[in-house]
Amino acid sequence: MLIPRFKRLIALISAIIGCYALYRSITYFYNAAPAMEVSAGVNLRAAMVSLVRNSNLDGIRSTIRQVDDRFNRNYNYPYILLNDEDFTSEFKKGIRAITKAPVYFGKVPKDHWGLSPYVTEGKVKEALERNRDRYIYGDSYSYRLMCRYQSGFIHKHPLLKDLDYYWRIEPDVNYFCDLPYDPFRYMRDKGLIYGFNISPPEKQATVETLWNTTQAWIMENQELLPEKSFIQWVVNEKAKYTLCHFWSNFEIVDLSFYRSEAYESYFQHLDRAGGFFYERWGDAPVHSIAAAMLLRKDQIHWFEDIGYHHPGYKHCPRNPEMADRCICKPSWNFMYTSSCARRFNNVKDISKKQALKLAQIPDSK
Repeated sequence: MLIPRFKRLIALISAIIGCYALYRSITYFYNAAPAMEVSAGVNLRAAMVSLVRNSNLDGIRSTIRQVDDRFNRNYNYPYILLNDEDFTSEFKKGIRAITKAPVYFGKVPKDHWGLSPYVTEGKVKEALERNRDRYIYGDSYSYRLMCRYQSGFIHKHPLLKDLDYYWRIEPDVNYFCDLPYDPFRYMRDKGLIYGFNISPPEKQATVETLWNTTQAWIMENQELLPEKSFIQWVVNEKAKYTLCHFWSNFEIVDLSFYRSEAYESYFQHLDRAGGFFYERWGDAPVHSIAAAMLLRKDQIHWFEDIGYHHPGYKHCPRNPEMADRCICKPSWNFMYTSSCARRFNNVKDISKKQALKLAQIPDSK
């Protein structure tokens, strides 16, 4: 009689030891692998988004690899790649081979891409010829299509409809610094709407009537203006356009901003004016004027700790704590010498009443 009881006791002890070992292994797994916890469903509804072509395969592969290495390997936020043509199987295979994160490929809807219905083809051809040698992409029709799309349509693509935030990425850029936190969550927790990295002045010849057109929109849509805004970053107290803008090849944005009634109204007003084609209004100055005009300063954030290079400018953090996470040279310090960055630091919000006064002052060129 003792032997069966002894066997049952041994079995019970073995079961208890087994359960304890299983508990310890599970505890160890979760404590030792925070990246697995992150990917278990705590991400926000956000993605990295890029408008690219099949010819950009090498460039966007390089960018995705850097974004993964610097940040996304711990989060696996999806990549959404859009093209005005069909992506090739070679392109899709090349992207999927470089990242473990989900990747979605989309085609730009035909009604989002093409000549604005408010301009005439003949006048556009004349404008392209007139501006051929005035500035870069002066005669580029495709560049203007891209700027118009990025300004008014990218956030309307079906693949973005469920997103709350997007991080715009570009081919052939460099990310110099490890990012030890989730910038989307940072934006949400701080109540931020628009995040940028580099802010140079725009070339005046490309936006000759952009501020005048904006003034007209302000006066026609006064009810859409906030009670306070950061508009004095883009125009001074004499209503002169400063040309300051956020380089939109890098931007992290709460997409409710682009989906707002005010932004949509502003874009439609600009589109009717024809400046995307007759001049060369870029999505960067359009986004920047809209952000300054419709947001407060405390809703706009400079991601100083993200070292970044897009052909033309480089930003390398000089704060020692930030610099320790970066591989870049202190001399790559455009943002610490930029007049627009200094203005961003010094200018404060103004009231709606003051903004309306600026909208009534002729631009003193």
